[in-house]
Amino acid sequence: MGLCCTKPHDIPISSSSSESLPPPPPRETHARPKGPQPRPMPPRLPLEPPASVRSFTTQQPPPTPQIDTILGKPYADINALYRLDRELGRGQFGVTYLCTEISTGIQYACKSISRRKLRTKKDGEDVRREILMMEHLSGQPNIVEFKGAYEDRQNLHLVMELCSGGELFDRISAKGSYSEQEAARIGRQVVNVVHVCHFMGVMHRDLKPENFLFASKSEDAPLKIIDFGLSVFIEPGKVYMDIAGSAYYIAPEMLKKKGYGKEIDVWSAGIILYILLSGVPPFWAENENGILQAIRVGNLDLESHPWPTISSSAKDLIKKMLMRDPKKRISAAEALEHPWLRADGVASDKPIDNAVLRRIRQFRASNKLKKLALKVIALNLSEEEIKGLRQMFNNMDTDGSGTITFEEFKSGLTRLGSRLAEPEIRQLMDAADVDKSGTIDYTEFIAATISRHKLEKEDDLLKAFQYFDKDDSGFITRDELGVAMTQYGMGDEATIDEIIEDVDTDKDGRIDYEEFVTMMRRGIQDHNGNGR
Repeated sequence: MGLCCTKPHDIPISSSSSESLPPPPPRETHARPKGPQPRPMPPRLPLEPPASVRSFTTQQPPPTPQIDTILGKPYADINALYRLDRELGRGQFGVTYLCTEISTGIQYACKSISRRKLRTKKDGEDVRREILMMEHLSGQPNIVEFKGAYEDRQNLHLVMELCSGGELFDRISAKGSYSEQEAARIGRQVVNVVHVCHFMGVMHRDLKPENFLFASKSEDAPLKIIDFGLSVFIEPGKVYMDIAGSAYYIAPEMLKKKGYGKEIDVWSAGIILYILLSGVPPFWAENENGILQAIRVGNLDLESHPWPTISSSAKDLIKKMLMRDPKKRISAAEALEHPWLRADGVASDKPIDNAVLRRIRQFRASNKLKKLALKVIALNLSEEEIKGLRQMFNNMDTDGSGTITFEEFKSGLTRLGSRLAEPEIRQLMDAADVDKSGTIDYTEFIAATISRHKLEKEDDLLKAFQYFDKDDSGFITRDELGVAMTQYGMGDEATIDEIIEDVDTDKDGRIDYEEFVTMMRRGIQDHNGNGR
């Protein structure tokens, strides 16, 4: 199995249902001997999230009049690009297949969801929000790579990285509990997901073992988070009130209905870590209402078996992650620095391969026309599309000045796990600083860190092309290129000659739309880091 969303997940608890949840499924009962008994691994509770989908846009001609699609794009023929093979799993919202990309032979997981299951306007909004989440986070360590989604008249087809190692839930169930060394290795990956999400402006809201898959069957295979159906972009000043998630992993402040923030994800990660070490959840009951009441009471047991045999350092971290007051709870970044989570007690010197760094490097390698085109695309993105990048910009702009200085840029990359030498950081900074002001402004940051998926969307590319093609002739002429480039101090003849030589493949002295699109998509990377 080991696919994204191949089984029914827990239904998110909603505000209206938190006090009166559906009864758990029938389970076998056995007479228990007297005395304290170990609690079982939490069963899969009947808590189903809304259908979650992801989007992928293939190379298409400039947009034509649209029909009423969920994704707002033309219907696509997935069979022209992928071969759907055997069924790998079946859940409430769709069937997951092994699929093979015809052009490369690379295997993916493809989940096909009936359009009829997305009945309301809110269903469509939820779909589009999760698409943006996956585009924004794709390429980060421990996050499943989003390949894309296609829509035809019957289904949405979700194509994503194939993870063949099975669920973390199943491995915990098989093992019972992990050694401290194993638990720390997995715990680091879980907490890193939280850290990356928060730094990039996303609150997950549904962290649980069922939502983590292993990339392969190897014992040391990396862990991947697969589901962002309940995730939201963090908006400064916004108070989140709705109750979402799965009973065992819900933070106490969410149940108080007075508002909560991203600290809830740290709590959920702490619950997972507790289960890794003990094999049981800290707050347990025979039904959902009982579990929620146990969370409200909050008696954290670190005394019963097996806790006397577990190190004080591990217990210290769990206490800090499961602090009931969210203001006193450790952050994900702080948890990664905790001695118990560090590899062999020290911070790893191995640089973390992250999508943000790769995007900035690709931006640096782009010619000047592409850099300006990316800035045009950045200016035309909707508010919803830039929420995550805006929050990441704010996280780097620590003094709130509206621009990122070199020191802020260096600090931000370090917090994302980079171990770059200062000269390379300076080179990346200079590349992102298109107007050469000495700082990176908001639009420059968006342009340099934009997801590759924006370079696969015809609407975005067409707007950028039309910015340069002032007379709507269908070509960017040398004069038009010169006018646009001069606005940014790059209109010298040598630069224009270099761009024309690079992009004008038919050598007619001008750049048509097809040549422009080829340039824009050149060098973007897939989930294996291979150039496309």
